Amino acid sequence: MISVTKVYIVDDHQMLIDGLKALLNGEPTISIIGESNSSKHALIQILNLHPTIVLTDINMPEMDGIELTKEIKNKNPEIKVIALSMFGERDTINDMLKAGVSGYVLKNTGKAELLNAIDKVSKGETFFSEEVSAEIMRASSVSESKEITLSAREIEVIELIAKEYSNAKIAETLFISERTVETHRKNIFRKTDTKGVLGLLKYCVDKRIIKPLK
Repeated sequence: MISVTKVYIVDDHQMLIDGLKALLNGEPTISIIGESNSSKHALIQILNLHPTIVLTDINMPEMDGIELTKEIKNKNPEIKVIALSMFGERDTINDMLKAGVSGYVLKNTGKAELLNAIDKVSKGETFFSEEVSAEIMRASSVSESKEITLSAREIEVIELIAKEYSNAKIAETLFISERTVETHRKNIFRKTDTKGVLGLLKYCVDKRIIKPLK
């Protein structure tokens, strides 16, 4: 028995929806169960129809593909999303990855690649077109090569934070004002891109900025 992948298409341009339908209609393993020019209307239908895969544009007026993906994944994580875009910008790719897409295909892709993307994603795998994969690798390379520079004073502050010192006690220990301590803390969290104390300490131990906590 042939397993059929149920597909829902979202794009604010009807011509692009029609083009996708023309590519996919007649494929024995694919059934297009819905379409919409409105992302808000699409969300309602998607949650009712439970497609296997949603093919969605990213730049749409009512709700963009990033927000639509977040809503879908939040309400039904089983539904897979493949982003369709004319854009290969790093920020857009990263935002869609964070939102939970399983695939990212540029709109100028051919039928073979689109079918390959649908096939892989329907099986629980991920698929990113060559251009997108290259951009992800470039972003990863830049991220890994980016050095975090902390001053000697900032490292002293981190070491005292690790000892669970309050701002007042850190200020007293280092002979600086509490306001200066607070400024150091803000700069430390910004530089390390961490949010809380636990995340900061884990980062600093992993990077060997401070010794492992006992």
